Amino acid sequence: MPAARSLFPMTVFAAPGDGENETTSPLHRDQLSLYTAPQPRSRYVEPEAGQLEETVATVRKFVEPYTDWWQGTYGKIKPKVQSVVQFGHDTYSFLKSPPKDFYPRAGVIAFTGALGLFLGRGSRIKKLIYPTGLMTISASMYYPEKAAAIAKSTGDSAYERAVQSYAAVEKFVNPGKTPDKGKDSETKA
Repeated sequence: MPAARSLFPMTVFAAPGDGENETTSPLHRDQLSLYTAPQPRSRYVEPEAGQLEETVATVRKFVEPYTDWWQGTYGKIKPKVQSVVQFGHDTYSFLKSPPKDFYPRAGVIAFTGALGLFLGRGSRIKKLIYPTGLMTISASMYYPEKAAAIAKSTGDSAYERAVQSYAAVEKFVNPGKTPDKGKDSETKA
């Protein structure tokens, strides 16, 4: 039972120090300096950077402009990718539960596009115009409200582009003269 002995006081005989007579008194084992640890006097010292750490730091400084560029590019591309993914999800949801008569209408529109490819043989312009035109006509038959809205917005933007082109050509032909606003702009103002 060595553990039980540590609970009892023991007598320790020591030589008196500096000629003084000291009386012996029982001491516990914890009171002896042999069993107590000195107070630690440590301080934190930053280790010197090794060759690996210096190499990593050099590579990080070298790559930093490229990572900044990539983060900027990623920030610009991310919303576009998310919108494409959302469009795909919405399309899947739409095709999973389509409105009434959607597939027959889509089949007719696709058939007119294939017919346009067949009729447009021989010329690249015909291959572009015939399928697009026939698909547009058949789609506008099934969806007249949407076709009218698209035609109106397309007509407005085409008119604006034509006016801008006319002004640019007139400015190029007569560089010293400012283009006349015309009678329409005077009556609107």
